[in-house]
Amino acid sequence: MKLNDIRDNAGAKKGRMRVGRGIGSGKGKTGGRGVKGQKARTGVRVKGFEGGQMPLYRRLPKRGFWNPFSKDLNEVNLGRIQEALDAKKLDASQPVTVEALVAAGVCSRARDGVKILGVGELKAKLAFQVHGASKSAQAAIEKLGGSLTLLAPAATEATA
Repeated sequence: MKLNDIRDNAGAKKGRMRVGRGIGSGKGKTGGRGVKGQKARTGVRVKGFEGGQMPLYRRLPKRGFWNPFSKDLNEVNLGRIQEALDAKKLDASQPVTVEALVAAGVCSRARDGVKILGVGELKAKLAFQVHGASKSAQAAIEKLGGSLTLLAPAATEATA
């Protein structure tokens, strides 16, 4: 057998229906498009158009506000950091940074920074270099004698 002998199984490929080729074809005259009008023409799609009636997307009220300067921070609980320490994925002698948390698998990606939240219990004295911390997290870190350095969030482009 050679490459030029290879064929599809019989009936595996169905031929394309050629429309608009006379009434005997079964798909003649209007070619399956109905009759007349804008939608019978080729290349026309009017998405969201409801025949002159006010479209649904314009009838519904607009709500809310999107702040283009908001920062997308990873939120990490103290308990999750302790789990990474117990699993030897984080080193207690090194400062806890975004890069260290991503390398340990605590965060999937860096985003605009990290905010530490106070859920869970921390048992080790750690030095944090993060972009934010809740008051309960800050109190828990300082109670163990750890340090907390707050960084400015990374500047990102506003995407509208």
